[in-house]
Amino acid sequence: MTLHIRNLSKHYGDAPVFTNVTLDVAPGEFVAIVGESGVGKSTLLNCMAGLDHWDQGSVQVQGVDLGALDEDRRALLRREKVGFVFQAFHVLPHLDVTQNVALPLLLLGRPNAAHVQAMLESVGLGALGARLPQQLSGGQLQRVAIARALVHQPRLLLADEPTGNLDPSTAALVMQALVQQCRNHGAALVLVTHSEAATAGADRVLHLRADGMHAA
Repeated sequence: MTLHIRNLSKHYGDAPVFTNVTLDVAPGEFVAIVGESGVGKSTLLNCMAGLDHWDQGSVQVQGVDLGALDEDRRALLRREKVGFVFQAFHVLPHLDVTQNVALPLLLLGRPNAAHVQAMLESVGLGALGARLPQQLSGGQLQRVAIARALVHQPRLLLADEPTGNLDPSTAALVMQALVQQCRNHGAALVLVTHSEAATAGADRVLHLRADGMHAA
């Protein structure tokens, strides 16, 4: 099992963000999570990556209990097993496309230029490796972010509104690239979104409410 969440609850002070969230996501499965603004979708995604803390319950990634790890070991697990695609791209402006995508492999001490180039080809950016981020469109930047998130072949890919800043046609291309790469690599994909179009290819669509997760 790639992701295993049981009875997860998170509060800010006395106010619950979400409670009693239980979820399993298998390798190669695409699960989309929808919900009203402020219900805690991004916070839940951050908990799945061990970037945020929770009050009750448990999160396991590839059989590892994130709650039992200190911050350094959580960071190492993220580096090895988790890919994260942000709405705001978060590419590094002083690095070219190839360098941005190669960064996770460099951090793991596994540089592999041929693999990076193959990943760029797979998302339609094979000829743009030498370009800087400011020379790319929004859709191209998002595909850089997808390639970077997948280049180290993580077991879990988390995507936070990855098409929120894109026009509909570009959003469709980005979602196609994201889902295709997850299927090809057998990575579990969890996506949070407001967009119905972004959920179209999901194996399951779940609705996050304050009292837990429900079938949408």
